[in-house]
Amino acid sequence: MLSLDKVFDAQKVLKSIIRETNVVRAYGIAPECELYLKPENLQITGSFKVRGSAYKIAMLSDEEKEKGVIACSAGNHAQGVALAATKNGIKSLICLPDTAPISKVEATKGYGADVCLVEGCYDDAYQKALELKESEGYTFVHPFDDENVIAGQGTIALEILNDLDNIDAIVVPIGGGGLISGIAYTVKQIRPSVKVYGVQAAGAPSMYNSVKDGERECLSSVSTIADGIAVKQPGENTYELVKNYVDEIALVSDDEVASAILALIEKQKMIAEGAGATAVAAVMFNKFNLKGKRVVAVVSGGNIDVTSLSRVIDRGLLTSGRSSSLLIELIDKPGQLKDISRIIADCGGNVTGVHYEKGNTESVNGCFLRIDMETRNYEHVKLITESLRKEGFKIV
Repeated sequence: MLSLDKVFDAQKVLKSIIRETNVVRAYGIAPECELYLKPENLQITGSFKVRGSAYKIAMLSDEEKEKGVIACSAGNHAQGVALAATKNGIKSLICLPDTAPISKVEATKGYGADVCLVEGCYDDAYQKALELKESEGYTFVHPFDDENVIAGQGTIALEILNDLDNIDAIVVPIGGGGLISGIAYTVKQIRPSVKVYGVQAAGAPSMYNSVKDGERECLSSVSTIADGIAVKQPGENTYELVKNYVDEIALVSDDEVASAILALIEKQKMIAEGAGATAVAAVMFNKFNLKGKRVVAVVSGGNIDVTSLSRVIDRGLLTSGRSSSLLIELIDKPGQLKDISRIIADCGGNVTGVHYEKGNTESVNGCFLRIDMETRNYEHVKLITESLRKEGFKIV
C-alpha cells in the first residue's frame, strides 16, 4: 500500500540516482501570483519519470532483478527505466513503436537498455511488452499505475515542502496520474492546507472526464502537442488517489501550452516539452484562483524535439500577438506598399514578409497584399490595424 513512509524511503533510495531539482522563482510569467517552478526538466534524463522507475526497480527481489525489467514507452518513461536499470546493474528491454523518433530510440539505448522496435503504434508495442513479460519472466515497469512508481514521484513533494514555506498551491500536469498522485498524497499527509491542482491538455482529458463523471473512462482518441500526457485512460490506483486528494482539475489548450513554452524560454531561459509546460500554462491563463498566492508549478520534463520546438515557438508567437498577419485589399498602383510600410513602422511594427496576391476584388485593378509582422501584443496589432484603416486601407 502507498504510505508516507514509502515516500520517505523512496527519497533515501533515490539520493544516489536522481538530481534534486531546486525550486526557482519565476518573474514576468504570472504577475498576479508569486510563482515558483519545480524544474524537473533539469532532472537526469530530462524528466521526473526516473524517480518512479528507479524506486520501483530498487524494490524488486533478487530473483526479479536477475530476470530484468521490461517497459513500453515512446519517451520519458523509457529513458527513466533504462537509466534506473543500468544504475542497479539490471538488464532492461524497452518496447517502442517503430514510428518513434530516432533521437528517442538512440537516447534509450544510450542509457543502457535493449530496444525492441514493434511495427504499429504504442498499443502494439504495449501488447508486445506484455507478451515478452510472460514468455521471458521480465518484471513490467508501469509508467504510472504502480504504488512504488507513485511513491517515487511523491519525492518531488518532499523537496518542494523542504525548499519553500507557506505554499498556497502546487500545480501539476496529469497524464496517467502517477505524478500528481504521488505529489497530492504526500502533500495532504504533511501539509493538508496546501491546494493541489491538476492540469490536462484539452485534447486528452481522460482524468478530467473520469473525475467529473465519477468513474474511470477511456477516450477513443487523443490529440495534443503535450504528447507526454496524451493518455487515453487513467490508472486504477491513480484515479482513486486523484479523486481523494486533488482539489481541482482544469484543461489547457494547445495554444495556451505553446504560449507557456515560449514564456519559459524568454523569461526563464528554460526549455520545457508540451507536457512539462501545462502547469505553467494553467497559471498564466488563470485556470485556478491563485491571485496573491504563493504557487509552485511543476515543469515535469524538457525532452522536446528541436523541430517540434520551432513549430511550437511559431504558434506561441501567433497566440500571444507577437507575430501577426494582415490581408489588405487595395488598388494595384505604385506607392501602396511604401505607404503601408510607413504606417506600420510609425506604429513600431516590423514587416517580416510581403506577399502579393491577385484575386476576386471589387475593382478590376484590385489585388491583395498579405503582410507578416513582428508585433508586441494584440493591442499593438489593433493599433496598426486602426492606423491603416484611418489612412483608407481596407483590412480583409
